[in-house]
Amino acid sequence: MRRNRIRPLVCATLFTIAASAPAFAGHPYDGQWNVTVITKNGSCEPSTSSTLTISDGRVAAAGAAISGTIGREGLVRVSINGAYANGQLSGNSGSGKWNGASAGVPCSGRWEASRL
Repeated sequence: MRRNRIRPLVCATLFTIAASAPAFAGHPYDGQWNVTVITKNGSCEPSTSSTLTISDGRVAAAGAAISGTIGREGLVRVSINGAYANGQLSGNSGSGKWNGASAGVPCSGRWEASRL
């Protein structure tokens, strides 16, 4: 008999908790971003810009061998065509450093991003 009274109470409590929990929000940095890469050292292209898409914290770009993630706090860790970038996004912008090579010659520099 006691079991019959506890079950409805537990169900009601779980329903109340579930109803009051916030809905799952998307990743805070999801969307399209314009990224400009600037070479400071080496013989890589001096500057280039492209549009990247972040979806559920994963980075993608049309026609590029890119992989990487953006943490919920904005921490960037990306690999693009053999180059590596890290840095920080905050709000609608971000920046960081990158390194890679062109024809075997090391290159490095910085990058800047802004949300489109």
